[in-house]
Amino acid sequence: MSDVIIGLTGGVASGKSLAEACFRALGIVVADADAAARDALAVGSPGLAEVVATFGPQVLTQDGQLDRAAMRRRIFADPTAKAQLEAIVHPRVRTALHDACRNAESPYAIASIPLLAESGGRSAYPWLHRILLVEADAALRLKRLCQRDGIDIDLAQRMLQAQASHRERLAIADDVLRNEGSPDALAAGVARLDRLYRRLAAR
Repeated sequence: MSDVIIGLTGGVASGKSLAEACFRALGIVVADADAAARDALAVGSPGLAEVVATFGPQVLTQDGQLDRAAMRRRIFADPTAKAQLEAIVHPRVRTALHDACRNAESPYAIASIPLLAESGGRSAYPWLHRILLVEADAALRLKRLCQRDGIDIDLAQRMLQAQASHRERLAIADDVLRNEGSPDALAAGVARLDRLYRRLAAR
């Protein structure tokens, strides 16, 4: 079991996925909030049943899955609906991440939470021992996002603006990993932090 849990966060196109891969390559268990959220609303789950009870059967596809596109449109148009959905999903995600990290067979574990600053930070995740922010210059993130998703600059800018600001993310971070160079440079940064986290776990 891992007693030391590191929260990994960062804005869209900052390089979180690459950082996750680097930690995994070093033998570290990574629990992913996006995967936990999908599991929380899987077909037959209590979470999906609660969503249907709250929003009605029209949020389902013909095969009984959550219609994520329709749900996304609804919550963007209605802040109350967004809060209702988050009240269903977030507690389940927090529990799943905590359980996965506590049961991890590695010296420490990573809880990858892209929207950590937006979802309550340390108050929502009091069991995080440290928070690692993966960050890059906004102009570089815009370029990456346009190339990655094949979208125009206006949409990419709106996506960045919808997230927490750099200052808000920085306010909750213990460690910052800049990702503005090569993948090898990021891997070197992860290796340095890995040594730090292993020392913390050995105490």
